[in-house]
Amino acid sequence: MADRAHQGPELEIVHLLRATTVELGLHSVRFAHRNGMHPTDVRALIALMDASRAGEEVTAGRLGALLGLNSAGTTALVDRLERLGHVRRVRDGRDRRRVLVEVDERAVELGWASFGPLIGRAVELLQGYDERELAAVRGFLDGVRRAAADHGAETGHTGPG
Repeated sequence: MADRAHQGPELEIVHLLRATTVELGLHSVRFAHRNGMHPTDVRALIALMDASRAGEEVTAGRLGALLGLNSAGTTALVDRLERLGHVRRVRDGRDRRRVLVEVDERAVELGWASFGPLIGRAVELLQGYDERELAAVRGFLDGVRRAAADHGAETGHTGPG
């Protein structure tokens, strides 16, 4: 474990990452509040959009696992998002018994209206970095993400709470 008294540039960057995470979380909470959603609804939409971008299909069960929710909580979440017009349940074309959860284009547009300017500013910042610097940023962020996931697995906390 790192020496807590050490206040070098590494710890400064870790604290900056934490502050960034807090600000992004607050932005997400404000978005949820403005749009009559729970913060978990926003996390669900992000998970679904990430899966879609990766070409992955998501069932309600998989969504619940990604968010650390039980079956009842996942059903309530999907019902709520469906009522709001943000997602739809779709029968799998290959296996009609399987139901997939998909993000509606209106939810994507709503998200871009709020998060698009922030994403745009982040992209602009990254455009100022060369390939080596981008690789370092990518490696650091992926390493921190994996460390957080590993810590959750080690402690048995796979979701919020």
